[in-house]
Amino acid sequence: MMETLLSRSIRAICLGGMTLGMHAAVAQEAAQPMQRVEVTGSRIRQVDLETAQPIQIMSQEQIQKTGLVTVGDILNNLSSAGAPDFSRSGALTSNAEAGGQYVSLRNLGSNRLLVLVDGKRWTQTVDGYTDLSTIPSSMIERMEILKDGASSIYGSDAIAGVINIILKKNMQGGQLSLYTGQNEKNDGKNKDFSLSYGAGDDKASVMFGLSHTEQGTVWPSTRAITSTTYGPAHPFDGLGASPWGRITPVNSAGGSLTNAAQGGFNRILNHTGTYDGKGVGANSRDPNSYHAYTGAPEDKYNSSQDMHLLSPNKLDTLFVKGEIALPKDMRLKTTAMYSQRQSTSQIAGYPLQSTSQAGYPVYIDKDSYYNPYGNQVAGAGLGRDLFFQRRTIEMPRITDNENRTLHIDATLEGEFSVRNLAWNWSAGYNHNKVSGSQSGTGNINLLNLKKALGPSFLNANGVVQCGTAANPIALASCTPWDILGGPSASTPEALAYVNSLDQNAYGSTINSATADIAGELFQLPAGALGLAVGIEHREVKGQEVPGIFEQSGYSTNLAGKPTFGRYTVREAYAELNIPVLKAQPFAELLSFNLATRHSDYSNFGVANNSKASFMYKPVKDVLFRGTWAEGFRAPTLGDTFGGGSQSFDTFLDPCDTRFGEASQDPAVLARCIASGTTATYRQLGQAGTPITSTNGTQSLVAFNSGAGNRFLQPETAITKTAGFVYSPSFLPNFSVGLDWYNIKIENRITAIGATYVANECFIEGSANFCSVIKRDPLTGQITTLSRGNANLGEMETEGLDLAINYRLPRTAYGQFSVRNETSYVDKFRTRSGADSDWNEYVGEYFYNRVKSNTNLDWALGNWSATWGFRYYSPVKDQCWDSETECNMPERESSWGTGANKLGSVTIHDMSVGYKTSWNGRILFGINNVFDKKPRIVYETQADASSVDADLSLDRFFYVRYSQSF
Repeated sequence: MMETLLSRSIRAICLGGMTLGMHAAVAQEAAQPMQRVEVTGSRIRQVDLETAQPIQIMSQEQIQKTGLVTVGDILNNLSSAGAPDFSRSGALTSNAEAGGQYVSLRNLGSNRLLVLVDGKRWTQTVDGYTDLSTIPSSMIERMEILKDGASSIYGSDAIAGVINIILKKNMQGGQLSLYTGQNEKNDGKNKDFSLSYGAGDDKASVMFGLSHTEQGTVWPSTRAITSTTYGPAHPFDGLGASPWGRITPVNSAGGSLTNAAQGGFNRILNHTGTYDGKGVGANSRDPNSYHAYTGAPEDKYNSSQDMHLLSPNKLDTLFVKGEIALPKDMRLKTTAMYSQRQSTSQIAGYPLQSTSQAGYPVYIDKDSYYNPYGNQVAGAGLGRDLFFQRRTIEMPRITDNENRTLHIDATLEGEFSVRNLAWNWSAGYNHNKVSGSQSGTGNINLLNLKKALGPSFLNANGVVQCGTAANPIALASCTPWDILGGPSASTPEALAYVNSLDQNAYGSTINSATADIAGELFQLPAGALGLAVGIEHREVKGQEVPGIFEQSGYSTNLAGKPTFGRYTVREAYAELNIPVLKAQPFAELLSFNLATRHSDYSNFGVANNSKASFMYKPVKDVLFRGTWAEGFRAPTLGDTFGGGSQSFDTFLDPCDTRFGEASQDPAVLARCIASGTTATYRQLGQAGTPITSTNGTQSLVAFNSGAGNRFLQPETAITKTAGFVYSPSFLPNFSVGLDWYNIKIENRITAIGATYVANECFIEGSANFCSVIKRDPLTGQITTLSRGNANLGEMETEGLDLAINYRLPRTAYGQFSVRNETSYVDKFRTRSGADSDWNEYVGEYFYNRVKSNTNLDWALGNWSATWGFRYYSPVKDQCWDSETECNMPERESSWGTGANKLGSVTIHDMSVGYKTSWNGRILFGINNVFDKKPRIVYETQADASSVDADLSLDRFFYVRYSQSF
């Protein structure tokens, strides 16, 4: 049934049909009669494949030449694609989306893009994300990327655009494909295998396929630039809590007492080694084994070395597709696909401290055998409880996510004619189900930890035992832990006792029934008046259920509440295609397309969306087009019914007097002091030392995030496009297209971040946001911050898409062709309300002003080759500080004052293919031919390192062999 495998991905370049209109990409054999077909963005079948909307096409051949192995990797390299919401470099991602691949068209968010397979909605998570890795590339005939709003045709989510993945219709014979590739550093090993077979004729046909794909691990320690959090220039910055025990007495409020005048101290265990955690600790029971903690590098830890830079995953897929002809010109078509993805992510052991869960503090008991200031060392009645800090590097936190996707659809369709005018109809059922489970190790069971650090004694057999000599706890029921002794003192038994086995189950189901009819009402002088109408009933339900223990808050894992939700949708749409002029002077073609859709949701009510577009050809060589469209995105199950969870957010406190806005703006400083800080306040990291850059740090305590809001309303959007396509008759096989777009989203549903909440309070002076923030009265650190979802403000983007395609005349030296796709962004901005100022992001990292992909293809006989390059324009990044890595210190940016401009990046790729005489094909390629090294970026979404790990790390070599039979 299909062809190679999941590995036909493409670079962000190869879009054969480009934005020029579909005529360049869905070419039919000249000898075949032209048929009426349906194209993405319209329900009306037509012969002329030019459209009023910009559509980019990627063929199967172009997919194969990229050296990538998943659909997500292909699409994330499009010039119009922004940074995805989740990626393999996000090791800290622990939700149901972890391990999947998502596309954010025009940087508008992965949940504002509608994904179709053969024109039908694909699976979505509870939070509205579509995992593109579950679609095997070996089954794909082509991909159509509609860069336009299409809610009037397809309903919710089609704001940024629509990706329609067209699977192969049928197949005669079989195909086997094998692929392997890896980085020059001998990591990131990818494998791909697919087998497909099909048989049948016009009466009945069936095809099946199976595929297996693996993407390998990349560790940060393999490259100097990624081996520490902030790169070689700042090797000691970003170091976190030490694996060696750090202690302070417990004060009367249950916190740490560091004031020496009050009998406090701040000490850490003596040890060998440095911040790599490979040393040996001194005797933790001896008070003289400790020294004053000053934040020296050797008393911290490089947690990056234990994290995945790129996390591994595996995907197995089974696919069956068939159709059969029935009487009365009817056909029954059905597709079934099952995918199982297994992904793993690893981050460093937990930065454990006494108040890791504020509601359940744990201290080293004064009667613990291992307390150096306890009663068994200092003398009866003289002991003190100890507040402790230490990272448990012996137990890195590992999360396994098994995701299962099931898709089944069945459609009965037919054709008929009325007054010799063609009509077609269809009625179908579509079932999509995502289910999965997560399991994890490495978090700490606080109930057991409290026992392990509670009273203990040395029994008569020389074994440390929980409890007291008068009231012992059985050895099988409790294992004491020398937590201050560090990794060299931990025993397997103690680690197993405090280790928490985490679990989480999730799933979502979408069932929809549709009925459509489309055809020609009557003939006008310029052509047939086309009409399409249809109805749809859709049920959406889902859940995310943390384990009972995870819900309790007695684990260092983030406590969460379960999510259960369901809603139904009833929809009806109508589309009208109106040809006005044809073959007239200065009007070779003029037509209009109108569409409207009515949606009735059980959870929030009604949404109505309409669209109007036009096509105008003054002469045959030039096509002008434009669209005005309303769009919307309904609140997801998670938006509305989310149970919420704890979150350790990385954020910059604007009150920090070195890196925060308080260092620049006296009004901000005044608000901060009023909230409980001082004129010299510094935000502290987990190691207890002040932050060292504008990156901020992870919160010291868990914040509250993600609770659902049942009063949410849909996001609404207005999309406007206008452009032209020029295909000069004097230059065959050449086309150039230019399209302008403007997308404005209002009432946007926003998961508010901690930095945003803090900025709105202290920079903007919003009392509503200040009401959800509390600070420690002694240290000034933020101890409480709540954030959730809200219909908050607006988002707008505007720019240009350029597409050039030229297949040169065949020569004795072969057939050459050139393809280019370029996106220019003039505007990308957000604001929190009608009275707020816009925040402009264009030119900042993630928001390239220009992205461009160019490919030069060559073919001669059995040989073929492609040379391509990807261009990313210069971007502004956060400064390290006002004096270091800050070449634009006065520049205002979305994060505040000061920016560091980074130069452009160009990455070259190449591949060479050969077709054998036995129906085989060999393809060899190198991505990043010139070994362009990654750059340090402090706004990166990689969790282990300050590089863009989603771009090339070094050269990547791959080879693919395909065999038809």
